[in-house]
Formats: sequence, C-alpha cells, structure tokens
Amino acid sequence: MTKTIADKIFDALSERIVTGVLPAGEKLRQDHIARDYDASHVPVREALLRLEAHGLATSLPRRGTRVSALDPSEIREVVEMRVALEVLALSHAIPKMTDEDIAAVKTAFERCEAASDMLDWDRANRAFHMALLAPCNMNRLLDTIADLQLAAARHLFAYWKGQWRPRHDADHAALVQAIVERDAMTACSVMRRHLRRVR
Repeated sequence: MTKTIADKIFDALSERIVTGVLPAGEKLRQDHIARDYDASHVPVREALLRLEAHGLATSLPRRGTRVSALDPSEIREVVEMRVALEVLALSHAIPKMTDEDIAAVKTAFERCEAASDMLDWDRANRAFHMALLAPCNMNRLLDTIADLQLAAARHLFAYWKGQWRPRHDADHAALVQAIVERDAMTACSVMRRHLRRVR
C-alpha cells in the first residue's frame, strides 16, 4: 500500500515522540512541520489529528497542538490490554498461518536478533509481533494492538533507553518454535509471559 504524505508525516513525528526526540509539552507547529516535510497544511493537520487519536499529542485552545505528557500509571493498563488482545489475535492467527506467514515471522525474528540499537530493535520488535498476529485477519483488532504497541514503545524508550543492549530474546525464539509446531496453547502462554515482563 502506497503511503500518503500524511502517513509519512505521522510516521516520522510519532517515531520522534516515541523515542523522546520530541519531548512532552513540545509545540507541534503546523507551519514548521509543513516546511520540514515540503507539504501543504492539509496533510499536516491530518497527521496531527492522528497523533491526537493515538494519544501522542494534545490540542489545547489558544495553545495549539503539543506532545502529550507521558503517564507512568498507564503502562499497567497498556500491558494488560496487550496481553488480552495479542493473545486473542494469536489464537486466531495460528490456525490460519501459511508457510509464507511463518517465513515472515522468522525473518522478523532474525531482524530483532540483529538489531544493534534500540530504535532498530523497536521497529523490528513491533514488526515481529505484527507478523505473528497479522494472519488473524481481524483489522480492527490489529489496529488497536498497533496503537497499544506504540504506547508501550514510548514507555520503553523513556525508562529503558540508557540500559538497552543487544541480546537474544528467548521468548521470541520460543514463539517462533511454537508456531512452527502449530502449538497455539504454548504460543499463547509464551506471549502472555513475554508481554507481562514489560512491567
């Protein structure tokens, strides 16, 4: 699917917010963003509205749109929602997985393992989770999960950035093994444990 200008602006700004490059309270000025991305104000406004919908920005009367504050208390809710929804999606995905789907999961796993910095790892980690879940073909569910993953990533960057080191992820390896064996019960159990580690 070809990305629109609004998609590209949203992707760029959301990544900068998630990684902390744009801190909480930072003003998101439409004219500056339009100039930076060589775009009109229409796709910029669309991107800003999407940032608000994802909880990454807040629009205030006479103060414009700003990066939203990070609420440490929300991580428990995000984790529990991810556990419920990703396990649900995975339970529906595994029976539908083709050999191509499993190959895509393996490729995403290898990218995670090869990541040399936190930004690369975060992109690969989210891609790995979505590769596992996408075969469920439940688009509304997948959109909600992607939103929760974005929120979780912002917390990880805020609290873990200085401590991140390249490492082997045993849970990811166990998930790959379980889907190769079409073992939905084990895969769902590993996913539950894996997501709760974030706390």
